[in-house]
Amino acid sequence: MSTSSSNPVGLAALEQRLAQDLAWLDLPAKTWVPPGTVNDQPLLDVAIIGGGMAGLAAAASLRNLGIVARIYDSAPEGYEGPWATTARMETLRSPKQLTGPALGFPALTFRAWFEAQFGVTAWNELDKIPRLQWMEYLRWYRGVMNVDICNEHNVTQIIPHHGHVELQMQTPSGGHAVYARRVVLATGRAGLGGASVPSFVQGISRDFWAHSSDTMDYSTLRGRRVGVVGAGASAMDSAGTALENAAASVDVLIRRQDIPRVNKSKGAGSPGFVQGYVDLPDDWKWRIRHYINVQQVPPPRASVLRVAQHANARFHLGSPVLRVLEDGRQLRVETPKQIFELDFLVLSTGFMIDWHSRPEYATIARHLRVWSDRYQPDQGDNDQELSDSPDLGPSFEFQEKTPGSLPGLSRVHCFCYPATLTHGTVSGDIPAISDGAARLSKGIASLLYGENIREHFAELQAFNEPEVFGDEWTAAE
Repeated sequence: MSTSSSNPVGLAALEQRLAQDLAWLDLPAKTWVPPGTVNDQPLLDVAIIGGGMAGLAAAASLRNLGIVARIYDSAPEGYEGPWATTARMETLRSPKQLTGPALGFPALTFRAWFEAQFGVTAWNELDKIPRLQWMEYLRWYRGVMNVDICNEHNVTQIIPHHGHVELQMQTPSGGHAVYARRVVLATGRAGLGGASVPSFVQGISRDFWAHSSDTMDYSTLRGRRVGVVGAGASAMDSAGTALENAAASVDVLIRRQDIPRVNKSKGAGSPGFVQGYVDLPDDWKWRIRHYINVQQVPPPRASVLRVAQHANARFHLGSPVLRVLEDGRQLRVETPKQIFELDFLVLSTGFMIDWHSRPEYATIARHLRVWSDRYQPDQGDNDQELSDSPDLGPSFEFQEKTPGSLPGLSRVHCFCYPATLTHGTVSGDIPAISDGAARLSKGIASLLYGENIREHFAELQAFNEPEVFGDEWTAAE
């Protein structure tokens, strides 16, 4: 496929090129993990929970190493991840040229997918990637990489055992169990908990508020006075969506005296950081992540402008919410500067790690080792998100708080945002997701080989494919 032409060549040609690249590299490798059964059911090499970008990258990377991986996702087919459901940005934040989950294959990049359909000229004119177009790319990725996904499968319980992990599932056809040697949690930003909901809405009817991560029809806000709590990307996207759905007004309530201006995390985007962060001492890991948390990530400029262009949008700085009261069919929202009378409140207050809010973690929650179990920061550097973060092994595996308390726990791997403190930003964001998938898949390959070494050695001993037959020479007298 030529990249110098402005004329699109079509996806069929791109897919042929990708297939040729994989063939030249002799990928995917042949399967090599010994087959097994549990309770008369096949034992999967790896089960992945979550079919978004991280799950797709992990599955494709494992498959290239000859490891059979199957994804289980609760969403209908084509709606895995947030892109076509709860995400409300117009475009992605990441620069368009980042290769994302392409795993080092040029023909698997978003750019290749885009140019194949629309040409180089259109690529050069593209500013940022439209959100729904990114979802279309991921749907194509799933197909072209032959990723095995079981949709509308809800994992209700994760039960580690000595030699495998049991997953209890609820599906459209009923409940059943799946067994796998290893399980990967590719469950996104809220992967180990859920929305962070401030205490000031406790006792307030859900008729009056929603979290920005909730599935919600924003057309229901037509003609209503809306408050949005927060100053990040999701706050601006929620405010913009409300305004575009004819909200009467939107008041953005911002705790800080100013909106963050600099995305500090972009200052740590070198290959050195991606590869070297995982090997840093604990003090440096904490220092870096705490600094980025304190500085906060600003909303994209385009997202702020999306809100500011509306005359009925107002930004209130230095206005943390102190109290919320129901007053008939409206809310009284108190801040240090004024009291707002609102019809609805959107909380763009991020996510939290909360093992006990997710029933599927009931078996493993109390056994997991988190950073606060072994590390205490210097005074003044306390950070609840970091303290609650799981303390992971080199292959993203969970570790036991008390050794021996839950054999098999290390068979569950955390390939979602809460892995960031241990491994860096390689398990959820676009820039380094391929690096994370490679680290995960290579680590799992090593673990699978080591735990089955007796079988592999037996195969080595039984291998009997001659390369020399004895008729190639005549022995000297």
